[in-house]
This record gives sequence, structure tokens and C-alpha cells, in this order.
Amino acid sequence: EAVAADWMLEFACYCVCRHFGERCAAEFRRWSAVAQALINGLSKIPAHQKKTVYLCQLLIRIAKGKNLECHFENDQRISPLESALSFWTLLEREGIKLEKLQEDIRRLIQIQIVAVHMENGYFKEAAEVLERLFTDSESDKPLRVKLATVIKSKDPYVPLLQSFSYKLLISKMKSYIELFMKENETNFLIQAATKQVESKGLGATALQNKTMNVNENDESNLETKQRFVFSIILLRDMLGRKQNCCLNVDSSLVWMYINCLLGLDSLQNVEKHGDSWACGRRRQRWTYKEDMELKSGVREFGVGNWAKILVHGDFNNRTSVMLKDRWRTL
Repeated sequence: EAVAADWMLEFACYCVCRHFGERCAAEFRRWSAVAQALINGLSKIPAHQKKTVYLCQLLIRIAKGKNLECHFENDQRISPLESALSFWTLLEREGIKLEKLQEDIRRLIQIQIVAVHMENGYFKEAAEVLERLFTDSESDKPLRVKLATVIKSKDPYVPLLQSFSYKLLISKMKSYIELFMKENETNFLIQAATKQVESKGLGATALQNKTMNVNENDESNLETKQRFVFSIILLRDMLGRKQNCCLNVDSSLVWMYINCLLGLDSLQNVEKHGDSWACGRRRQRWTYKEDMELKSGVREFGVGNWAKILVHGDFNNRTSVMLKDRWRTL
């Protein structure tokens, strides 16, 4: 189970990195949720996965960087980009030698932390942020002085902020991800699934017809989903050999992860009739949109007001009891 959880965390973080690089927002959000759930379930991050987990957490925060209402830390003053900077520091300590790119990204994050506050008109908060960023008065003094001058001007469109834009930060992060993934190509699920497909001589057409309904024109997307499906099937089969024994809580969690992954919107057409987890009556899967509606409703009306949430939300043939059960699952 520990090995299976290890593979799945690695795969989820890999997907977060890939979708960030491809700017696929919906898939990025979906895999971020899966990766975050797996990370939260760890009592301790394995040493060999620290870099991957740190990068995943960094990307999740950068994606939310312009939303000052979003908080990842207990201290409500800490913006998403400030939180991202702490994970960037952890990555640097892991010894990834990309000095020029590292320096550029650190500077961009620092500048954008200030820029985002100024864009929202929070000039006082921008000055406070500057104090937190540079606790040592001699630390990168030229940049500190420049940013202090920018804050005093109360102009979010000065050349410094425009030259070190959020768009440039995203571009630099994409370059970093490409280099990182080349140096860390150890994803077991993808490698093992590829061998499994090749050994059985299963072609793309047969797989497409039997397991999922995807856009035929998106060949790279199809290949990725094919590999993913076989990865999960392989994992299921390996765990299935132990089905003679009683499942304990931990192994049930592993099966829950598998069901969760196979239940994602992009793969909701996967059909494996008769599988061990498909016993009992068939249920209508919850979509990502419905989950977002449910979370929004809870924020607006509070936990327990399921009837109100149902009336005001856009749900597909749901009942208030279904909403309550889904919220407990989430």
C-alpha cells in the first residue's frame, strides 16, 4: 500500500506539472485537488519525493497568485505568492543546480508579490510585504530599494513591474518544469503501463473503442489518457491479487484513490463492467462542476443548509441527501 500510494502521488504531481506547462486550467485544477489530497494524507514527505511535492505545491500557489482572497497559510496576511516563495526556497535547498533560472524566478516572485498588492490598491500592505520579504537590510538591497520607491509612487504600471510581469513568471516556471521533468523521469506508473500495453499488443484504436470517448483529433491527449487508464488498471490488478484477505482501513483508502482517479470528468466514460469496485447499483458520477457548485453553496449558506444549496445551485438530478453525502465525501 505504501508503494502504491508512492506511485500515485508521483503520478498526480507529474500531471500537475504537465498541465501547468500546457496551460490547461481545468485539468490543472482537477489534478491539483488529487495531488493535494494525497499530500495531506502523508505524515511525512518521503525524501525522494520532496522536490516533486515542493514543486507541485509551488505551482498550485502560483496559479492562485493574483487572488489575494485565497490563503494557504494560517496567517491571513500571507498571500499565495508569499507562500509560493517559501516552497521555492525549499526547492533551492534541495540542490537543483539551475542558478541563472533560479535567480530569475526568485526575483520575479518577489516583485510580483508586491505588484499584485499594488494592482489591487493595497499599498500599505505592499509596504508590509516588503518588510517581510527582506528581513535582512543587506539582503538584495538594490531590489529592496527599487521596490520601496515603486510602492511610494503608488503606480502599479511602472516599468519595473511591467518588465518583471506575471506572464514572464509563468513563462520562466514553464522552462523550469521542462528541465525538472527531464531530470526526474522516474514515473513508474507510466513506464509500467506502457510495457503492459506493448506486451498485450493493444492498439490505440481498440483501447479508444473499448474504454473511453475522447476527441479523436487530440492525439497527444488520447495517448496520455490511454497510459493513465492502463496505469490504474495495472495498479488495480496488482492490488487485486490480495483480495482474498480482508481489507483494512489503509487498503480501503488505496481503493478509494483508484476510484477517485477513475471518476474524474475526463475519464468518466471508462467502462469496466464487472470490476470488483463496480458491484451494487450504478450511481451517477459527480462532475467537477457540481463539486464546485457544492463548495460555493456551502460557502454561501453554510454546512447543513442542503435544501437551499440545492435550490440555488446547478446540480444534475440531485437531492439534498445526495449533497450532504457528497460534502462528507469531499
